[in-house]
Amino acid sequence: MKILVSGSLAYDRIMDFPGKFEDHILPEKIHILNVCFTVSGLAENFGGTAGNIAYSLALLDERPTILASAGKDFDQYRAWLESHGLPLDGIRQISDEFTAGAYITTDMADNQITGFNPGAMKYPSEYNLSDVDPSNTWAIISPGNPDDMLGYSRRYKELGIPYIFDPGQQIPILPSGHIEEMIDGSNILISNDYELEMIVKATGLANSELLEHTRVIITTLGEDGSTIRTRDDLEEIPVAKADGVADPTGAGDAYRSGLLKGLATGKDLYYAATLGATCASFAVEIQGTQEHRFTKEQFSERHRQNFGWV
Repeated sequence: MKILVSGSLAYDRIMDFPGKFEDHILPEKIHILNVCFTVSGLAENFGGTAGNIAYSLALLDERPTILASAGKDFDQYRAWLESHGLPLDGIRQISDEFTAGAYITTDMADNQITGFNPGAMKYPSEYNLSDVDPSNTWAIISPGNPDDMLGYSRRYKELGIPYIFDPGQQIPILPSGHIEEMIDGSNILISNDYELEMIVKATGLANSELLEHTRVIITTLGEDGSTIRTRDDLEEIPVAKADGVADPTGAGDAYRSGLLKGLATGKDLYYAATLGATCASFAVEIQGTQEHRFTKEQFSERHRQNFGWV
């Protein structure tokens, strides 16, 4: 089964400030803010929605095609993806832009200041879908270039390719009409509970009305698990227990990886969602979105312990 993962590729550059932002910001001078924070170090991780989803799928013995744009500094990320056996033919490289980058500074109170440079993500990936067999393909549209998100949704519907729509952090910049169009005809709409409220607000459609446009709504709820909502039913999926929680960032993308693994191997939706929950449990144990590891045996054992089957 072919899996298409469209979204972003990015470098996450994470810095720690050994103090509190509030001690260096004068509220009465906020209108002329000019501050400098000396950080205690910098860690660079591979990230982006498409990269994160593809990475966990590789751990699950899948080789999805990434549909995204990268920049002139892509060599290190390219080598990382190649080392996990991931194909690169869906990645468009823009020679005069940097790969998208998030610059995240966190203080001792866990407050964050983030700057995001979209860089090459400003350009659509322009992948040719003419040779894709719709009967042997699953796709996910995750947050990335807005033209890609709309364009791939239209092409998937034209070709009859089933797809998951995951608007995520792009919801605020997507026109409401485009969000509704991309939901319409999707097999699954997936988001966390906060994002679902944003979708409802943007489209003016309640959950019951959204289900007139998509077959299934999957909502992730953090430590409370996730839900699968159809027109006729609501099922709750518990979390899979992790050995410890170091960083919840990236758990959502890992959940999507497990979900896609289940769908691509013919599992029913509930079983596929439990694979998503299991995959997410490994992601939260390690800081970073592509730092977790597991073997097939470790994954199967955790899934069995939490859900009673392999």
